Amino acid sequence: MLQKHFKLEQVLKYRTEIERVRIQEFFSSRQNWECAADQLEAEEKLLKMLVAEFRDRQQEFETIDDLQLYARFFTRKKDDVKRGKQEVADLASVMDENREILLDATKDKKALELLKEKKALEFRTAMGQKEQLFMDEISVQKKRPVES
Repeated sequence: MLQKHFKLEQVLKYRTEIERVRIQEFFSSRQNWECAADQLEAEEKLLKMLVAEFRDRQQEFETIDDLQLYARFFTRKKDDVKRGKQEVADLASVMDENREILLDATKDKKALELLKEKKALEFRTAMGQKEQLFMDEISVQKKRPVES
């Protein structure tokens, strides 16, 4: 028996919802990555600026303590940049993973959509054939002489 309604409609709705959630996860991870990359860029610019400032003020330092203070500060900033690079790399990995998960969810949904379209086409074709048979039957009945 032909059915007008798609039997797997609930599954398609579920997969559509899953895809929506995966899209949100992907964009959230991309936003986190962009924020971390921007922060890393700002840290690198600050470090470059501090290096230039250190070169300019090197002659002004009076004690070794001043130089050690700058050295510790540079070390801390370099560590911050290093951590930032690692964080950006980790977030890029998470973003790529979320992209793959999103692609899988989209493929699953698309497969069901294609199946739904195929079933709808089959239904329309079958209904067209039934309609044609009905029209043929009407045509045959009109050609028969009426018996009285």
